[in-house]
Amino acid sequence: MATTIGRRLVLGAGVALPFLAAVPRQAQACSRALWNWPGLGVFIGRNMDWFEDTESNVWILPRGMERDGATPANPLRWTSRYGSLVVTVYDNTMVDGVNEAGLAGHVLYLPDTTTGPRDASKPGLSISQWLTWYLDTCGSVAEAVERTRAEPFQLRMAVEPNSGMAGTVHIALNDRGGDTAIFECIGGRVNIYHDRRFVVMTNQPTFDKQLENLRRFQGFGGTERLPGTHEAADRFVRAAYYVTHLPTPRSQREAVASIMSVMRNVSAPFGVADRARPNIATTIWRSVNSLEQRTMYFDGVYSANVFWMNYGRYDYAPGAGVRKLTVVGNYDLIGDVGDRFAPAAMFPGLPSNE
Repeated sequence: MATTIGRRLVLGAGVALPFLAAVPRQAQACSRALWNWPGLGVFIGRNMDWFEDTESNVWILPRGMERDGATPANPLRWTSRYGSLVVTVYDNTMVDGVNEAGLAGHVLYLPDTTTGPRDASKPGLSISQWLTWYLDTCGSVAEAVERTRAEPFQLRMAVEPNSGMAGTVHIALNDRGGDTAIFECIGGRVNIYHDRRFVVMTNQPTFDKQLENLRRFQGFGGTERLPGTHEAADRFVRAAYYVTHLPTPRSQREAVASIMSVMRNVSAPFGVADRARPNIATTIWRSVNSLEQRTMYFDGVYSANVFWMNYGRYDYAPGAGVRKLTVVGNYDLIGDVGDRFAPAAMFPGLPSNE
């Protein structure tokens, strides 16, 4: 696994944002936006877009869990240093979450992802376990960047059996200090874009190409008007614009509502999903994470309700065990659901198919 560090660019008023390049606009799934407001903390909004219900549930995982990278040969092995609150898809892969140190991570679809040929001399890590490793072992974005640059593993591809889709993904990490980084694996090389100004992420194209395009638009140095489709490049521009222009919040609750409004603006409605092209997808759920308040808000589109979990109150000691909040089919969840978690067996990770 080789690593590179992305260029650092800045623009805009209020919140500085990356440049998007002039690239073909292809519709992709998922969006993420970060808002760091002095005095109130860091807020991260995230949309999960997919061509079918992802059957997502929420889990509390204790520290002290023994893990392996789920590769046929020489899997990476570790013990979790931190407990975490995570959201899974199909009860087999975590795609969103935050650990007790305040490091939050978000997995988004990136069809350009390729892991390269296997070098069995290096410990292997199934791409389905990539976010798990960060939340288990790292307490900050800076630590995650440093440890990734040391090349402790080689990423390997995995296929999700329910959807039949390969795990072509990239990851955004954020922490309570407002630091942020984006990780993409292209040709076996992990490219790292580390700067607290990189607050928006969608999908294809790769982030280095996205860093050019935004300046074409009004408000960011260009002349083109704000785009309106649900395609990834358009959602990136709208998220960048709206997160930059949010008004000063008067409270935590107002800040949460503000970033949720941005995520709803860049959502895709029912009826746009195409199973043959998973990069054209309906928004299945949205979340907002207040890292200062240590609370995650969850907005499932199959229900009219928003519920939340104050993960700062949970017990992550090794003896506390794995606990699960069943969201699938549970349309009456609303408000604080912290007491609705029940003991559960740990969900299985997807093994690498390479």
